[in-house]
Amino acid sequence: MKALDISLRRRLGREPLTALWMSVGSTTLIELAAAAESDAIVIDMQHGLWDRTTLEQAVGAVAPNAAALVRVAENSPVAIGQALDSGAEGVIVPLVESAEDAAAAVSAARFPPVGRRSGGGVRPLATGFLDYCAVANERTVVGVMIETKRGVKKAAEIAATPGVDFVLIGTGDLMLSLGKGDNEAACQTVLKACQKAGVPCAIYTMTPEVAAQRVAEGYALVTVLSDIQVIVDGFTDAMRRYRDAGSAAKAKPRSRGKSKGSYA
Repeated sequence: MKALDISLRRRLGREPLTALWMSVGSTTLIELAAAAESDAIVIDMQHGLWDRTTLEQAVGAVAPNAAALVRVAENSPVAIGQALDSGAEGVIVPLVESAEDAAAAVSAARFPPVGRRSGGGVRPLATGFLDYCAVANERTVVGVMIETKRGVKKAAEIAATPGVDFVLIGTGDLMLSLGKGDNEAACQTVLKACQKAGVPCAIYTMTPEVAAQRVAEGYALVTVLSDIQVIVDGFTDAMRRYRDAGSAAKAKPRSRGKSKGSYA
């Protein structure tokens, strides 16, 4: 286990960071994932099976071993404010297509006078609201997602928006948006725009091997695996191993002694 002494916002861009993506709505899986020592745990409120109550529980299960980031359902003050009220260290805002979209996300995540985030939330109030407000603007991470053809065209201005801490390329929706377009060329456009603006660029990847390759290409934060993949791959692999073992057992002559693993 590791306790985070430095905020994720300060670490971004200084070293390659990893994240695990959580969608199935299990706080038990969140706790197990946090123990794996990734830098961040992403709780997906857009497509995942989380609600307000389980979000609060999930954020509590993440600390202190990783930073909790919430991919909000939409770019709105309510969605962003509720995610941060849970005690999450930051938000990831989907479908950002312009500097105006990015600026709105930043404003919703910051308290006045620099933003318009509303004050409240169980954890902020329980831990001392004035103390929380004093550090929230400094620590809160705002990530914005570029995942459409229009977003790629506006990548330079999105990355240059004051207050954006990182840009995350949503590779799945980007592929859908581009149709037959060159997905990799679009990713490189966003990466170069971020590098020019001096803003960390993150990318959604689906395997540890691809994640490592993306880090070598210059991406600052990568998703190593999702809980859906862990579960599906685990069950699929178990059934494959069972069938392989069954085939091997049929090919061998039957032993007259006790079978291996027998407790009778």
